[in-house]
Amino acid sequence: MPSSNTGGNQRVDPIPISLALEEIITAGVRQHLRNPIAAKFGTMLAGERSLNGRDETVVCGYVDDKGSPGGNEPFIGKIHPDAGNSFELVAINDASVSGACRMAGLALPELKPNS
Repeated sequence: MPSSNTGGNQRVDPIPISLALEEIITAGVRQHLRNPIAAKFGTMLAGERSLNGRDETVVCGYVDDKGSPGGNEPFIGKIHPDAGNSFELVAINDASVSGACRMAGLALPELKPNS
C-alpha cells in the first residue's frame, strides 16, 4: 500500500463543518479539479488533531466535477490554522483516500455505483 502523509493512525476529534470551513474546503479542492465551476460536493466530514506539535483539521469528502453519474471522487485534505487556514489536498480519487479517512476516524459512507 502506498505511503501517504496523512499522519498515520493519529485519529481526529470530529467537528461540525461550519460555513467558513466549508468555504475553505470547497475553494481548496476546486483548485485541483478539471471543471471547478461545475463541481458539486457531496458528504464531507472533518476533525481536528495535533500532529508533531502542529494543529490541523483533516477533511474527507466527495466531489463530482464531471457532471456525469458515478462521477463522485473521494478526497482527503488538511487545513492548517497556524498558516492562515491554508488548504492542502492530500489525495483525490485515489485508492488510499478511503483507508486514510477511516484511519483518521472519518469513515466516508460507501457510494452506491450507478449502473
